[in-house]
Amino acid sequence: MYDLAILGGGPGGYVAAGRAGAAGLSVVLFEKRELGGVCLNEGCIPTKTLLYSAKVYDYAKHADRYGVNVPESSIDFGAIFKRKVKVVKKLVGGVKVQMRNANVEVVPGEAVIQGRGADGITIACGENSYVARNLLICTGSEAAVPPIPGLREGLGETVVTNREILALEARPERLVVIGGGVIGMEFASFFNSIGTQVTVIEMLPKILGPLDDEISAMLQAQYAKKGVEFHLSCKVVAVEGNEVVYEDPDGNTNRAAGDKILVSVGRRASFAGIGLESIGVELALNPAGRPYGIKVDAQMRTNVPGVYAAGDVTGFSMLAHTATREGEVAVNTILGKEDAMSYKAIPGVVYTNPEVAGVGITEAEAAARGLEVEVLKLPMAFSGRFVAENERGEGLCKIIVDKASHKVLGVHMLGNPCSEIIQSACIAIEEGLSVEQLKEVVFPHPTVSEILKETIFTL
Repeated sequence: MYDLAILGGGPGGYVAAGRAGAAGLSVVLFEKRELGGVCLNEGCIPTKTLLYSAKVYDYAKHADRYGVNVPESSIDFGAIFKRKVKVVKKLVGGVKVQMRNANVEVVPGEAVIQGRGADGITIACGENSYVARNLLICTGSEAAVPPIPGLREGLGETVVTNREILALEARPERLVVIGGGVIGMEFASFFNSIGTQVTVIEMLPKILGPLDDEISAMLQAQYAKKGVEFHLSCKVVAVEGNEVVYEDPDGNTNRAAGDKILVSVGRRASFAGIGLESIGVELALNPAGRPYGIKVDAQMRTNVPGVYAAGDVTGFSMLAHTATREGEVAVNTILGKEDAMSYKAIPGVVYTNPEVAGVGITEAEAAARGLEVEVLKLPMAFSGRFVAENERGEGLCKIIVDKASHKVLGVHMLGNPCSEIIQSACIAIEEGLSVEQLKEVVFPHPTVSEILKETIFTL
């Protein structure tokens, strides 16, 4: 008998296991692939490793801007991907050590919930059964593959998802990306930097979906200058061999050819086949009545006592850092501690070059909600450190402020290294700080983070 069984060893599952084990609970963790989940093995970490190599190559190509001569810079595609494997292996090993130190029993294999009895919840994995008083479901998500004619037929060969593209052995000369969201743009950034001809086809009239309109337009303009071809407001109607057939806004049929076709139109929660029906777990439904995730409350509790869910499987905020916090909330609730999940300051980052980061509401969201706000904007060039380290770089800091209370409601940035700066904005929004309170905070100089303070002083 275990105090807690966890299905899925991604950022939600393994962090929750570590927290629970450190608190003295007996924990069993099931993972069908590798500890670390999609994030560590097929998403966050490997993609950022590749993107950093691309960024170094970008710096080498343009080193003369900084007075440094690099006469013959080139990439070694195999070496870049070999380093990615090394980084992932090292971090997966670190997670294994964490689990061992927290006395977490890790069981490799696909686990299925079998039912609930007087003793607890029974989970089967392989030929063995396990019983636990509490269950945390962290089975994550998978790449969505829409029912486009020819798409599934080419999957794994010409057509790839984020999983297959990370296993390429050679650089494609041409890459067509279906979907201009975060994943699509990050891969577009990487392959554009290393010399691949990239075409992005997006159904919406803008890239990066819910991110700030002005900043996403600025990023698109910068990548268009770098040679990425964008086709917005276009609907993909078929994949024929190595060609993507799409309709433009005028209804004309066009084709885009690529050695590889990356489908990156979002992700969907993975909850099928894990036995939810055996204990009656309720699913969340979209307006059309279709299930999109496991329904939970602010403590990550499902409708079944003792059963919790965290991470992508809820279908709500599909981000690794959200999953981590949700897992912590679930464990704290099991331990009897007061805790609740807050989503008002969940940051989003796009690791292109330059980076994009945002938290809180956007200008468009404020207008849609009928909120009266002040929009403060300042080019990143107002930061001396940014100018020193980003020759010819363009960027923007935008802060959304409540007109009446002057509380910070949203912060959105374009420019390196905004991924490392946005956390300050997260704290401001989560704690309900006003611009007046932020003005009293001392920022280190010279840092790019000073752009936040410079921007709030425009009010």
